[in-house]
Amino acid sequence: MKKIIPILMVLVWQFAPVLATAADQPSDAKMGSMVIHWDKIELKPVATGARVTVFEAPTATLDKFHCHISTLNPGQNTGAPHRHPQEELVVIKSGSLEVNINGKIETAETGSMIFYAANELENMRNTGTTPATYYVIQFYTPATPKS
Repeated sequence: MKKIIPILMVLVWQFAPVLATAADQPSDAKMGSMVIHWDKIELKPVATGARVTVFEAPTATLDKFHCHISTLNPGQNTGAPHRHPQEELVVIKSGSLEVNINGKIETAETGSMIFYAANELENMRNTGTTPATYYVIQFYTPATPKS
């Protein structure tokens, strides 16, 4: 886990940072570099656990760069298997998740990373006894379908 956090922080610090105040930015504003402090992030309750969008904006090289943090309560899932046109990286901060990629089921524990290629059939489920918190980082490029 200690090795994963610096990798994630480099991703976030180098390419991200607009926090939840991104809504205050013009929609075409490019994200600049900054530090996002964990203790400043406030997850909001949702039916399956909690969630907060950390940033969502274009960068110098991406049409859109998105990060949200979710907590999935025991027994909950991310919905029926579904597809996204963008690529997605999930980093598990705590807990464990059952990961379904095109019908192949695998368990991912604290510190694990999950990469979903574009248009893969996927979902996740918390089969553990404690909440699972994870970062979702999505990359939209000119090659990403617009709808």
